[in-house]
Amino acid sequence: MRIENSFIPVRGVGETTERRLWEAGVTHWDEFDGSVVGDTTADRIQSFIDTARDRLADGDARYFGEQFPSGEQWRIYENFRSDACFFDIETTGLSQERDEVTTVSFHRDGETTTLVRGDDLTIDALRAQFEDAAMLVTFNGKRFDVPFLETSFDLSLDHPHLDLMYPCKQLGLTGGLKRIEGEVGVERDRPDITGEDAVRLWKEHQRGRDGALETLISYNREDAVNLRTLTDTVADRLHDDVFAPVAER
Repeated sequence: MRIENSFIPVRGVGETTERRLWEAGVTHWDEFDGSVVGDTTADRIQSFIDTARDRLADGDARYFGEQFPSGEQWRIYENFRSDACFFDIETTGLSQERDEVTTVSFHRDGETTTLVRGDDLTIDALRAQFEDAAMLVTFNGKRFDVPFLETSFDLSLDHPHLDLMYPCKQLGLTGGLKRIEGEVGVERDRPDITGEDAVRLWKEHQRGRDGALETLISYNREDAVNLRTLTDTVADRLHDDVFAPVAER
């Protein structure tokens, strides 16, 4: 599903009105027919379309992140997937005030980069990874990864943010990232490693154990890479659930 199929950002247009538009054959901005809705709503929709076309042509993902309801951020993904930043962090614990970020992995445009505490994990390196991203994709990142980074490095991450935990719940997929990956068929090289192991591996690295850091980095990188696969799967399933039954009639 693409942004151009959506009318829900418009004030006064909820799921019911949007579905009525789709059922009337208005499944794309190009097909908009104001007679399907009242005059006031029609004017609002046309105004949104006129503005949104220009913003989309400019690649302004932030505009759409602000316009779409939080539960519908997945609709932005298809248009901006090539510039999305999939990322995941590992830490020494759960407290943003007491614990530290140990590694951060980014997957963008087929390439994966990992920053490591004590080496290249700096505020400048983080900014370089985030600065030209159209949108962020995480799992539970709204509650954990983003606020942890903002607190630890005095960052401000105001990109459109697709936190996969929430669209997964819309599909009845619950639990942690690893469990959901298993349910949808995403495989891992080391399915035995958990978040608790990541904390342990960092401590072992600090004590000088050979291979501990390499294993931690591999685990963290796989989290970031698998986010891309999971996002593609979730977006396709939501398209099939929300839009396809109406659009393909």
